[in-house]
Amino acid sequence: MGVSDKESFEVAVAAMCERRFGAPLDRLKRLSGGASQESWTFVCDGQAYVLRRNPRGLPTQQDDHARKLTKADEAAIISAAASTGIAVPRVSFICDDDDAIGEAYVMDFIEGETIARKILRDNEFDAVRPRLAEQCGEMLAALHTIDVTTLPALPHSDAEGELDKYAGYLKLGGHPHPVFELAIKWLRDNLPEKRPPALVHGDFRNGNIMVSPEDGLVALLDWELTHIGDPMEDLGWPCVPSWRFGQHHMPVGGFGRRDALYKAYVKAGGTVDEEATRFWEILGTLKWGIMCGVLMVSAFESGTDPSVERGSIGRRASETEIDLLRMLMGED
Repeated sequence: MGVSDKESFEVAVAAMCERRFGAPLDRLKRLSGGASQESWTFVCDGQAYVLRRNPRGLPTQQDDHARKLTKADEAAIISAAASTGIAVPRVSFICDDDDAIGEAYVMDFIEGETIARKILRDNEFDAVRPRLAEQCGEMLAALHTIDVTTLPALPHSDAEGELDKYAGYLKLGGHPHPVFELAIKWLRDNLPEKRPPALVHGDFRNGNIMVSPEDGLVALLDWELTHIGDPMEDLGWPCVPSWRFGQHHMPVGGFGRRDALYKAYVKAGGTVDEEATRFWEILGTLKWGIMCGVLMVSAFESGTDPSVERGSIGRRASETEIDLLRMLMGED
């Protein structure tokens, strides 16, 4: 976003505040992180908010592999999660054409930390870090019981569907990735048994969970990959090596062990298939590699999102190739 674009965006947000709240805009700031979506904080009438929007506010672009969620879809899912007691920000409103912001919604600001380095290493999180894996298990069990008939029409994708989707993305990328192709073959040979579908967050990991030094897990964020599918996907994804940020002895986000996550999930009413979760860990590693090496790079090259972060993240594909080779050999 250039200087002129940022200035016009600030003018639009200021006008939105006057229209929605009858008060002036204060302290508009873009949050760091979030390679796929924009998040901005601002204060209006003494209340802090977060504005979540597509890159540059552009409409959601659909593709041939799966329907993508609009910001209105995301807001509806967050509200449904809140109604079941899951810790999420309260959605204030969905932006419309009169707001001139683009495709976006506004939600309450919640105090907490999402940066993995701080959560995993800073002393202020020492007291809550040991129970984060349990809190994640409890939250996921609640999430997987949400009645999907109360939600907008969501994409459906089970293990085979997710594998086909990302294999399709890899093919469209047009560049050879032998390790990814090897992983795809292994995954096709080891598809888990189908199970009753549930609401799947799709991106439940360190970085999308908000943690406070006093209470631990206080919010689940970033719902753009939510779909109907295998609930074991949400148990495998936080154990992908990329989300451990160097703390590889702690498979769950670098802060916990699988048995703590699984026990809490079962105690809260869920059922765990450890063979399936291992499949999803490997598929998750493949997915992240393809997201970095194909999807992020394509968005940068096409100009859809010309940010430095989007362009540079493509380098992380090589990390996932090493992880996949280790995992396919049976290593943790």
